[in-house]
Amino acid sequence: MDPVIDAVAAVLGGDRGPPVAQLRDLGRQPYEPVWRAMQAFTDARDADTPDELWLVEHDPVFTLGQAGKDEHVLMPGDIPVIHVDRGGQVTYHGPGQIVLYPLLDLRRLKVGVREYVDRIEQAVIDTLAEWNIEGARKDGAPGVYVAGAKVMALGIRVRRGCTFHGLAFNIAMDLSPYQRINPCGYQGLQVTSVVDLGGPSGLDAVKPVLVDQLARQFGLTVETAEPLSF
Repeated sequence: MDPVIDAVAAVLGGDRGPPVAQLRDLGRQPYEPVWRAMQAFTDARDADTPDELWLVEHDPVFTLGQAGKDEHVLMPGDIPVIHVDRGGQVTYHGPGQIVLYPLLDLRRLKVGVREYVDRIEQAVIDTLAEWNIEGARKDGAPGVYVAGAKVMALGIRVRRGCTFHGLAFNIAMDLSPYQRINPCGYQGLQVTSVVDLGGPSGLDAVKPVLVDQLARQFGLTVETAEPLSF
């Protein structure tokens, strides 16, 4: 094709290439400042704002979604409980867990909310397969499970077609805080972690695989960006 025609097509959107997402690894952070930053980013973005992926490891915290019932928080003890604006019930974040917040414009990606959830779950299932761990979905209970035990919890919010909140993937963590809650609102729900399933114990081993699988699901080109200051 004529290079001039190619250039005009690119300007008009005929050949823009895959969408770019900025990847920010925030390290270990308390929950609330990251949550507020997600809200601010989503409120401020427009149709031209690049998507972002935030990786973080949170200090111990229980978060309760919009429909969350306090009765599912059994014995919080010294772990704070924060009511937040995502879907779902109560879950736990803590050291040894990868939390990934996809800040995506679903309208631009032409992805519906149900499909968005399916693709995130598939990214985690494919990540687990890297270590020959068989992850699965469970009807009516978003997330990823291995032999019935939950290894990844999912709680999202979509505002003006843009996503925030995201997934919590247990890698190598103290699982005892889950005994203080009904995880995701289910009494007696078993939870597990990647290391207990024969996978790696280091978050740094899992992060690039997870990011690559998520990028593949959404057709994203990922570029590393500077972390945020809180």
